[in-house]
Parts: sequence; C-alpha cells; structure tokens
Amino acid sequence: MEIDELVKKLNTDVNKGLSASEVETRIKTYGYNEVPEKKPNPYLSFGKKFWGLTAWMLEAVIVLSVILNKMIDMYVIIALLLLNAVLGFFQEQRASKAVDALKQQLRVNARTLRDGKWQLIPARELVPGDIVRVRAGDFVPADLKLLDGQIEVDQSALTGESLTVSKAKSDMLFSGSIVKSGESNSLVVLTGNKTYFGKTTELVQVAKPRLHTEDVISTVVKWLLIIVGVALAVAFVVAIFLGIDLFDVITLALVLLASSIPVALPAMFTISMAIGSMELVKRGVLVTRLSASEDAATMDTLCSDKTGTITMNKLSVAGIIPMNGVDENTALMYGALASQEANHDAIDLAFLGAASDRKISFDGFKQKSFTPFDPKTRRTEAMIEKDGKTFKVVKGAVNIIADLVGADVNALNQQTNEYAIKGYRTLAVAMGEDDKSLKIVGLVALYDMPRPDAKKLIGELKSLGISVKMLTGDALPIAKETARQVGLSDSITASKEFEKLVESDPEKASDIAEKSDGFAEIYPQDKYSIVKSLQKRGHIVGMTGDGVNDAPSLKQAEVGIAVNSATDVAKGAASVVLTGEGLGNIVDLVKVGRQIYQRILTWIFNKVVKTFQIVVFVVVAFLLTGRFIVSAFDVVLLLFVIDFVTLSISTDNARWSKTPDTWNITGLVKSSIILGILVVLESLAILYIGLGPLGISKDYELLKTFSFSILFYFGMMTVFVVRERGHFWNSFPSKSLFYITLIDMIVVALLVTFGFPGLKPIPITDTLIVIGMSAFFSFVINDFVKYFILRGKKA
Repeated sequence: MEIDELVKKLNTDVNKGLSASEVETRIKTYGYNEVPEKKPNPYLSFGKKFWGLTAWMLEAVIVLSVILNKMIDMYVIIALLLLNAVLGFFQEQRASKAVDALKQQLRVNARTLRDGKWQLIPARELVPGDIVRVRAGDFVPADLKLLDGQIEVDQSALTGESLTVSKAKSDMLFSGSIVKSGESNSLVVLTGNKTYFGKTTELVQVAKPRLHTEDVISTVVKWLLIIVGVALAVAFVVAIFLGIDLFDVITLALVLLASSIPVALPAMFTISMAIGSMELVKRGVLVTRLSASEDAATMDTLCSDKTGTITMNKLSVAGIIPMNGVDENTALMYGALASQEANHDAIDLAFLGAASDRKISFDGFKQKSFTPFDPKTRRTEAMIEKDGKTFKVVKGAVNIIADLVGADVNALNQQTNEYAIKGYRTLAVAMGEDDKSLKIVGLVALYDMPRPDAKKLIGELKSLGISVKMLTGDALPIAKETARQVGLSDSITASKEFEKLVESDPEKASDIAEKSDGFAEIYPQDKYSIVKSLQKRGHIVGMTGDGVNDAPSLKQAEVGIAVNSATDVAKGAASVVLTGEGLGNIVDLVKVGRQIYQRILTWIFNKVVKTFQIVVFVVVAFLLTGRFIVSAFDVVLLLFVIDFVTLSISTDNARWSKTPDTWNITGLVKSSIILGILVVLESLAILYIGLGPLGISKDYELLKTFSFSILFYFGMMTVFVVRERGHFWNSFPSKSLFYITLIDMIVVALLVTFGFPGLKPIPITDTLIVIGMSAFFSFVINDFVKYFILRGKKA
C-alpha cells in the first residue's frame, strides 16, 4: 500500500502517534509484539516429579514397607519422596526464573511517538499504527514502513546477504534487521507472529534437541537395580540352601532397594550445572538452558559461522594493483578520498582503515561533495579540492568503472585473476579532473579478515578433541581461503551439493557432513540439515549463529550458541549466549562444561561404589550371621548424610579432560564394581574386628550402629579417592567440599558415639577404629587400585 492509504487504514497520526487509550485497545486486539512462549503448567510439572525411575523405586519401597508392616520406614521414605519432588520442582523454577531474567537483560527498546511525545518503551509494547524512529545501530523491532529519510540496513540475519541494503521512503523494514546508517521515522505495520521475524521463530518450535541428563539417570538407576537384583537372587538361593526364613529375605529386599535409590542424582545434575553456569557468566558466557553446560562437555563437533565468529565481520584490504604510474599508497589514498566514515559503509571503512594503517596523510585534501553508494550506479564518488584545484575520485565495481573510463574490462579481470580465485571482491579506483579525464589508478581487493586469535582458538578446540566446521554464505573460493588461514583443511563443501544428497541419499549427506571442514554458499535451512545429519552419526553438536534464520539450527543443536551480536530470536533459541567476540568464550564453555561433567561423574562413581558396598556387605553379613546389620531406616539416614552432603562435589576443583566426555555408564559401573569388591572385603574385615576383639556381637543394636559407621566413613572417604583420576594427592578438593565433608564426619562421629534415635551409642574407641581403618584402606590401598583401574582410560 501507499503510505497515505496505510496511515488511513491503521487510523494513526504521523505527527502525534497513538494515544495511550488506543494503544491499550490495540494490545487487546493484536497482542504484544512477541512470539507467545508456551510455559508448562506448574502443577503438572510438580506431578511429574512422582513419575520416573527414581520415583517408582521410592514408591515400590513404600509399598513393600506397608506389606512388611514397617510403618516407620514407610513414613521416612514418603518424606524422602516428597523432599525429592519439592527440591526438583523448586530447582526447575529457579532455573526458569534465571532464563526469564536473562531475557529481560537482553530486552529491546524502541523510540516511539505516543500522545505527541517521543518515549523509549519496550519493543514488546509496540502495536500496528505506532510511529517509531530508527537510526544507525538500532535493532528493527517490528515490520515497518519508512515515512521519510534514507537508511542502510543489514538484513543478513533474515536473508543471509552480507552487503547492506538501501531503504527509502515507502520501503519496508523487516523485524530482525539492523540499521547500519541513516535514520527515519517509520510506521509499525506488523507485530509479533505476523512479522517475518515471528514467522521464522515458529520454526524453532519444531526443533527438539536430544537431552542426555534423563538418559544418564535412567542408566545409573538400571545398573543399581541390577546390582540389587543379583544380590537378592544370590540371597534367595543361599537362604533356601541354609534353611533361612524367606520372609527375612523379603525384608532384606526393602533395605537393599532403599540403599540403591540415587535420590540426590537429579539434584546433583541441577546444582552442578547451576554453579557451572555462574562460573561461565564470569567468563562472558550466559547459559539459558542449564543442561547446555553439561552438553558442552560431551560436544565433539562445533559448527561455527564464519562471519563475526571466525572472521572480524569487517572488510579489509587484501591487496592493491596500482596502475597508470601511481604506487599502492596513492591508489589507496584516492579510494579513501572516495569514501566517507559517517556512512558506516563496510567498503568505505575498509579503505579508510587501510589508509590509516599505512599512515597515509590527507593533509590539504578537502572533500567538497560526496555521492554515497547507490545500487543503480554501484559506485561512490567525491569532488576533492587541494591547493585550489579540484579533481574527481570514483570507486566501484570493476566493470562499472571500466565502462565509465572506457577501459578493457577483460584485461582488468585478468589482472585480478589471483584475487578472483581466492574469492576476494575487487573494486576499481579512478581519478581525473572530470568525467572525461577519469583514469583507473588501481584495483583493490577486499576480504573479511580472520580474527587474530581464530587460528589459535581453533587449534585449542581441536586439541580438546572437537571437530570445527566453518559455515558461511560466502562463495566456495572465499570459504576455502579463510579455512586455510585459520588452520582448517580445504575440504569445504558447496551447499547445493549437500542439499541434493539430503533428499536423495541422507546417509551419504551425513558422511559428507562428518568429513567436511566446512560448508559454503549455505542458507538457513542448510544449517539445520547439517546439524541433523551430524546428529544421525551420533555426534554431539554445537552450533553458533546470530540471525533469526539461525534459530531452528540453534534450537536443534545440543549446544546452541548465540554470538554477542545475535538477534533476540537467536538468543532465545540458543542455550548459550556469548557476551564476548570470537571463539574464546566457546573454549571456556567446553572447559567448564567438562569440569561439571567430572563433578557429576565423581558423584555417580561414589554412589555406585557405595551402593555395591551396602548391598553386598549387608547380604554377606546377613547370610553369615542371620541378622540385618542395618535397617531400612539406617539406609535412608545414609542417603541424607552421604548422598545429599556429597552434593558439595558440585563445587569441586575438577580438572577438565582433553577429549570430549561420553556417558559410558557401563564402563564406569565396571570400574566401580572392581573398587566396590575391594571396599566390601575391607568392610567385612572391620566388621570381623568388631565382632571379635571389640565384642559388639553380643548387642544387636550396637552391631547396627557399628555397621552404619563402617558404611558411612567408607562412603565419605571414597569421595576423595574417586574425585581425582590420578592419585588423591594430585589435586586439592574445593574448600566447600573439604569443610562440609569434614563437618559431616564430625557430626556423625558424635551421633554414633553419643546416640541418636535408631542408633545406639558405641564407645569412642570403636568410632576411632572405624575412622582410622577406613582412612587406611581408602587412601593407602584403594587409591592405588583405582589409579591402576583408570590408568590408560580417558580422564
């Protein structure tokens, strides 16, 4: 529509804008200028905490307690189930609030004319009919119709085109683009879902990344159940053989099931990731989905945008071919004189920047007039005065300038052949007293220079076992040259070739995605296909992006990384937002992510060893003595004094591994069982001392407290053994882990020495014997065994 027709249709006043009452009415009609976010029902979220393997195990133990008429055990485990649900629910709510706070931090504002006054309001409150003013550096907050002026906009976030686009009166500005130069009053035409911005974000809802946390928890629970199941099966067979009452074995099942439940594991994941996220904020990385930091540990492939991440997103002069008797500096000087800094044009800034780097002096030169770049003429020109004389300078596309001066364009193209092979963009510079006397003084090649640290950081990512793939919309020669400069191979694939295979031969497409070091001439949908293809091969994929069109691929990737200049849509779709430039923050993300992984792995390692110890120790002791050396209540108490206390592992000074981590739970369980067998034998040795020299066999309640002490102190000291893949002295634990564990051990020593409901006090000498022997076995024997078990395996 024409402007007047559109103004009339939207019933607005271009001089006063909308009134406050009219805005309220239109918000009710059109809604806010945002894509509505579907938030889960909090009651449903809380209800889900009672569904899942961990919850089912607790519920099974409750049912078993009722059957066996163990009512105190039932009440304690119901309390544990409720505590687990409440903790999990509130941790999720806190994480959700953190994400909302981040969105507020990244909020876009708009200068808007309301009731005749210009106001700065949140862009989400814009409605069709509003009058807004946009100028250089602004994010276009809605689909707008220009009412006046002329501006240059960067639409690369929407269309992928690298050069700016000129917009004049009556042209449309699309939401999500960025104003590079000029300013204009504009009319809001479309908002929210109706904009190009909104339509693109709808793609995000289709993409669902694979989450690994739930898989890990399920696998751990299954292995713990297998350990309990095998132990119970052995107990049943031996009980039948020895003539032990089978009802007692069912009671034993209650104790063992309670011991195997990793109640604190979900909390360990959440707390470790939350603490890791705070560490990352200090390093310029904002995590908007907690699991992203854990996923970063397992990430083995990074798909990185070239522009702005690997390169400077700033054109630079790559080379100069001087002509007609001038030198390189003179040719560059004339090109710079045909430029203007105020326009913020990428090409103009490239010429001016190169002239400044070469310390070319412009003393005595005065720019009397300047004609900026126009898509119709495809050149800039200026009239320059020096020493009372004037001359004209022109720069533009080689074929345009060749036609202007009557030069042989083929001959010029032959001279720039080397630059053309590399994919550089070559411009011609001409000067003369007037149009008739213009002559070409030089050919200047431009390119987007790689960041100074790009090669080093890509090398560091490779040393961390991550395959880096460069993604760019640029031509294949440019992509290959950039890849060469930053340490990637020239195995770059053109998107057309790849997209054909995605449809006809997905398996081959995945193979190409896996083997290529990058992709050129790509469109947004290509990025999404590349991520999906790599995931089909089992890769954990990281993806960087900045535009609205990157949102689907950012959402699909396990680690979606929005760069610091990204649009709000990209930031909303990503799980990580960088506040710094380049790849440096991504290296930090990987290292901290792997530290988080090591912390969680330590907790799981300790849990499996401890569960194996409790299950086998209790079963063997039951078969040897015919008595339960611990009750279900004792086991639940152990869950509190060990599992929940060892959540402080989430603060530990863990060392990151040099290769991508993988959740090889089966391998971890095997290592845990080897160490567990040793701990069981040692526990039985201490129990033997208790039954013999210490004489606790005469009092059943004393036996239970003594056994509780053995299980507790081995459980706590094993933490310090398994937290370090080398010897325990190779690194010191965090202060939080050390002091919380120390306090916990002192408190339990007091409880077992002076008594606690359900725990009959034992002599202080017995307590000290258990502590001393547990420490000797753990730090002198078990640490060396663990070292040899893990030696040669990936840290």
